[in-house]
Amino acid sequence: MESRPSNAVVRFGTFELHEQAGELLKDGIRIRLQEQPLQILQILLEHPGKVVTREELKKRIWPSDTFVDFDHGINNAIKRLREALADTAETPRYIETLPRRGYRFIAATDLTARATASSIQSLAVLPLENLSRDPEQEYFADGLTEALITSLAKISALRVVSRTTAMHYKGIHRPLPEIARELQVDGVVEGTVQRSGERVRISAQLLEARSDTHLWAESYERNLRDVLELQSEVARAIAKEIQVKLTPQEQRQLAGHPVNAEAYEAYLKARYHWNKVNPNAMSRAVEYFQQAIAKDPSYAAAYTGLADCSSRLGWWGYVSPDRGFCAGKAAAQKAVEMDAALAEAHGSLAWAIMHSDCDSIAAENEFQRAFELNPNYATVTHFFAACLMVMGKWDESIAEIKRVLRLDPLSLLVNMTAALILCFAGRFDESIEYSRKALELDPTFAGARWALGFAYQGKKMYELAVSELQKAIQLSDGHALFIFALGHIYASAGKRDEALTTIDELNELSKCRYVMPYWIACIYAGLHEKDEAFRWLERAYDERSSWLVYTRVAPYLDNVRSDPRFQDLLRRMNFPHAVPSTATIRHF
Repeated sequence: MESRPSNAVVRFGTFELHEQAGELLKDGIRIRLQEQPLQILQILLEHPGKVVTREELKKRIWPSDTFVDFDHGINNAIKRLREALADTAETPRYIETLPRRGYRFIAATDLTARATASSIQSLAVLPLENLSRDPEQEYFADGLTEALITSLAKISALRVVSRTTAMHYKGIHRPLPEIARELQVDGVVEGTVQRSGERVRISAQLLEARSDTHLWAESYERNLRDVLELQSEVARAIAKEIQVKLTPQEQRQLAGHPVNAEAYEAYLKARYHWNKVNPNAMSRAVEYFQQAIAKDPSYAAAYTGLADCSSRLGWWGYVSPDRGFCAGKAAAQKAVEMDAALAEAHGSLAWAIMHSDCDSIAAENEFQRAFELNPNYATVTHFFAACLMVMGKWDESIAEIKRVLRLDPLSLLVNMTAALILCFAGRFDESIEYSRKALELDPTFAGARWALGFAYQGKKMYELAVSELQKAIQLSDGHALFIFALGHIYASAGKRDEALTTIDELNELSKCRYVMPYWIACIYAGLHEKDEAFRWLERAYDERSSWLVYTRVAPYLDNVRSDPRFQDLLRRMNFPHAVPSTATIRHF
């Protein structure tokens, strides 16, 4: 194979493959392509005109410890790749099939390397520096950083590193080429923000990251009510500088508009607390989102934020379903009614529908609409990966969560979700890698301890599993989710008394805070106490428990899966897709 520059672009026909970013573009517009078809395309383009055998593809893409039907997997991946390229096996323009041997890329290719502003395809926006030096204004600088990232992410031809990962570099002064290598980006935007009363001044500069070459700089000053227009102007200027072709939809989305200054300030404070990811911060975020709505009842983004808070509190089991995903669905619907072009609103609605209604089809439709409006929206892709898992589409789910990790590699929640999806798919060793990565980022993150214990349970390493869940319980101040997970580990390990003790703890805890009946049902299922398991499942069904959506694929319920009452429950929940075959689900 020829040695290629790390920032290589391979062009063929109307397509461009940007190797480092792992993105395929047609006429400058990014095409959504799942990981395995993309990997096959990359391998074929390494050897244009030469046969790549199926065996070589298997070794490169499907490791020996991956339990999948290889023939089905590669045939499906080739089919999806051809669909993306508008190619056919009968009259191929790009990919030729050699029966029983392999595949060959037959079109002419052109290899170039990116080194100028006009060819930057991926960006990281580093946290804007707060020049006021007032710690009370940190929320403002952080909020404008997030807003600028959101604006740039609407440009389909760019890959933009997500806010969570970018914020890891707050206050850290390191060489730009080093940061670029870590984030695998071509360009970096950095700058400052200064606020004086109702006036806001932003200075921004664009640098070619690997060479630390200055490409563009500008300063902007506006009234606070025009801050959204200011952010859009910065995004348009960057797009113009790197010669990105904006679609008509992207031009409309980057138009900017006036905003109620007090409502926007409350919104920034809400997002600041939302990003702290703990129940107390969530409560503060809810208060600020409500303040923003009170100041401007037509503020769609604030309704989206309110939906996000309700849904997050519901998923973690801090509140009952009516205050969780049901409230989240109502707020998201309001946001969509107010601004149907707001990608965040469709993503929030999809996530809420999935859990409040167990309707993955309706959720998938909303996810797709969000992708159309913002193809780089990591949060939506994160949620969509979970939706695909619920539908039993394991390979697609894993491909999507890995896509998120390219946008947001330092996110604790994304790494935790990747670990959980891989656990559900029975790929426990891979799951452990992501849990450990999250714990390297933050050893106190209880969610990663839970995911790690989940994987150890799958490998029947019960002592290690118990140890991790005990740490999670301690770190979370006795969160019911982790008590339930510990109880199920005890049940799986045959420690009946200990499992029953956790049920007693959850029942006692339910006297002062919400506890999902679904969790108690899962412990009883682990103990093979089917009648009790179904009694608690019925309670969960009656209250529309948010975790019911995972019923078809959750290994926690393996011991009751063959019971007729289980199939009856699935029928009543009206799942739109068939239960995945047991060959694709690994059980504890």
